[in-house]
Amino acid sequence: MPASVFAPDSLELNRKLPLWYQVSQSLRASILGRTPQSPLRLPTEERLAEHYGVSVLTMRQALKELETEGLISRHRRRGTFIEPEARRTGPVRLLGSVDTIVAQQSGDLTTLLEHGPSALPPELAEHFPDVAEATAYRRLRRDPESGEATNWAENYIHPRVAAHIDPADLERGWPMTKVLRDGVGVRISRITDTVEARLADPETAKLLDVPLLSPILHYTGVTYDEEGRAVDVALIHYRGDRFSFSVTLQAD
Repeated sequence: MPASVFAPDSLELNRKLPLWYQVSQSLRASILGRTPQSPLRLPTEERLAEHYGVSVLTMRQALKELETEGLISRHRRRGTFIEPEARRTGPVRLLGSVDTIVAQQSGDLTTLLEHGPSALPPELAEHFPDVAEATAYRRLRRDPESGEATNWAENYIHPRVAAHIDPADLERGWPMTKVLRDGVGVRISRITDTVEARLADPETAKLLDVPLLSPILHYTGVTYDEEGRAVDVALIHYRGDRFSFSVTLQAD
């Protein structure tokens, strides 16, 4: 694509999910993960449809979803543009796509607090039955405009996978799911998600700058490779006053 036009990431389509939805989430992740130097102009509908391997009608539906969300604006005869202030909105959405997870975690400023070998918490041992410890990565995410902490994450990665992770990818803001899929080359088969309400413990209260015992959303995500082995257990602590929980079920 021309240098003056935004170039979205590629997408491997899953025929079990609506195509427009997969395309919208992939493009959403590309928009939220863009660099400040990235062009704001999107390719034409026809070029985007060719890029993703879908029909123009499907591409139009995907763009409408992003326009409704406020990530893009469309102008007759001028084209489609990324909104300069485009940012992730509040709901934590679990909609059945790896690209949704990447999109949900993109767009924030990320600080890698620490990483290294760590004993597995007892409640996570069942996911890595062949090892006594994993490599833990702890990250703090902040709103890019206000600088306010929005969530912090702990990822426990199986040692055979962690050996191939470049911490620089995390420091530049890549979500762990993107690091595993695009950086390491893990073929992700599924991610299981659990969300529950909890009260902020001292560490969470300090990192997120919220009162002790204030409500937070606690997310647990277990990522499996194509052989059915757990490669990552993510524990994410979201500020309860900044996020809500949303689930959409697709009818057959």
